[in-house]
Amino acid sequence: MTALRLVELSAATIVAVNTMSLKPGQEQFLAPTSYAVAGAVVNPATAWQRVVLDDDEVVGFVSANFDPDAPQEYFRSVLWRINVGADDQGRGVGRFAVEKLLEEARSRGMDRVDVIYEGGHDGPGAFFERVGFTPVDETEYGEVVAEIRL
Repeated sequence: MTALRLVELSAATIVAVNTMSLKPGQEQFLAPTSYAVAGAVVNPATAWQRVVLDDDEVVGFVSANFDPDAPQEYFRSVLWRINVGADDQGRGVGRFAVEKLLEEARSRGMDRVDVIYEGGHDGPGAFFERVGFTPVDETEYGEVVAEIRL
């Protein structure tokens, strides 16, 4: 793996992001990538979407939103989505993306970053805990709310 870097989601990278493969069973925990892209269209001032590149190869995608005026506290600084290609999982790509997200949150004056996910044996909970998120609540739909305090 060469040095990872982040770039903004663009016309040059969106097809690769949309066709990134996942490991079997992971797709049940993800909404379509188009939902994340639509969020940036609806909230262009607060959406933050980046593609993780290894050299020039797309290996990951991270989508977040920073809205200090959001009515629900855990929507003020929230990781909406993180995808890492099946062949690139376990190489530090996801950790890199989360670290860059935390840097962005700090630069915006946020004091925490939240993530909301479905629990379950094959779900993303173990990953989120490994990178520092701590479960703190549950949504009305039974999803886990976890946070990293900055």
